[in-house]
Amino acid sequence: MTDMIRAQVYIANTASVSRFLDGYSFFNSPKYAIFPGFCDVHVHFREPGFSYKETIASGSLASARGGYTDVCTMPNLNPVPDTLSNLNIQRKIIETDACIHVHPYGAITVGEKGEVLADMADMAPYVPGFSDDGRGVQDRSRMREAMLKAKELGKPIVAHCEDNTLLHGGYIHDGAYAAAHGHRGICSESEWGPVARDLELVKEIGCAYHVCHISAKETVDIIRKAKAEGVNVTCETGPHYLVMDDSMLKEEGRFKMNPPLRSKEDREALIQGIQDGTIDMIATDHAPHSAEEKARGLEKSPFGITGIETAFPILYTYLVKPGIITLERLLELLTVNPRKRFQLPIGDDFTVWDLEAEYPIDSADFLSMGKATPFEGWTVQGRCMATVCDGKLVYKAF
Repeated sequence: MTDMIRAQVYIANTASVSRFLDGYSFFNSPKYAIFPGFCDVHVHFREPGFSYKETIASGSLASARGGYTDVCTMPNLNPVPDTLSNLNIQRKIIETDACIHVHPYGAITVGEKGEVLADMADMAPYVPGFSDDGRGVQDRSRMREAMLKAKELGKPIVAHCEDNTLLHGGYIHDGAYAAAHGHRGICSESEWGPVARDLELVKEIGCAYHVCHISAKETVDIIRKAKAEGVNVTCETGPHYLVMDDSMLKEEGRFKMNPPLRSKEDREALIQGIQDGTIDMIATDHAPHSAEEKARGLEKSPFGITGIETAFPILYTYLVKPGIITLERLLELLTVNPRKRFQLPIGDDFTVWDLEAEYPIDSADFLSMGKATPFEGWTVQGRCMATVCDGKLVYKAF
């Protein structure tokens, strides 16, 4: 490799990179950068149960196209992975169809109903953690019981924090856009209230606790304070919460996600959180739906957007290029921290990017079956040229 390309390599095992570049000499150019494979701890691949939205095959290929070599899949499936038998249905599909490393979470409760604990002990050797994502565990005593079991098993609780009593049928942020357009809003307390409750339990129990997709400034403050007190907590936010707010909403289903896009002040607090280390990682919450489902507008569409193919270009263009965070910090958020928290090895996996490529985001070009993105038409810089996982070229753009 040339000295310039060596300077752009952010991966320890340069021998495997060199072997790859030997086969593709045109990568010996200053415009190409080589990073460790990204790791997304929050995706929905919809299989088994909802393969008309996404499959393990399509989701993992889309991930490879986004530069990801490890993803953790959420358990809102059919059947819910609340027993080892149910989990093994998903694991078998992963074994045959995934082109990258796919790590399925086990559910916290049976059927994600929040009533009876799932068979956590049986599933523990095969999952990175336990989550009822898509539904918050409403009962404090049930969450306490789950935390005690998770601590015993040495696995984190991965919490979707949402107080159902505060939703009131809302579907976007309870802010200026909702008021101006007659929409029912979701208050921020529906998120930060359960986070505060759970962190009191974590202080008592001492289990590992991870907060999914934080969106509110109060949540950032609560987690920052807990970390200062030594509480075993990590958290994630999504690319869309860092570069968008509710002033950018349109009357289209591709702008509807849970939690919703919140205010400018919330977005600024999240940015501060990734700058000062309060927020540990960025996860996409890649949640594809069919085109028909997402064509029903803000009120009637299901929650969820597609995001794994656009994450790095969005973050590089709108956070790194303007100097909001460094490239090294972005890679820490996308590669180092998620693997450290969930004990996922990096191996020899890496991804090659053309950081000079500029283009508009076009959902028709997505490899994911889900096409609903709030970034449609945004101009970004950075194109994934290749992704290598376990020594195999799993995606190439050439």
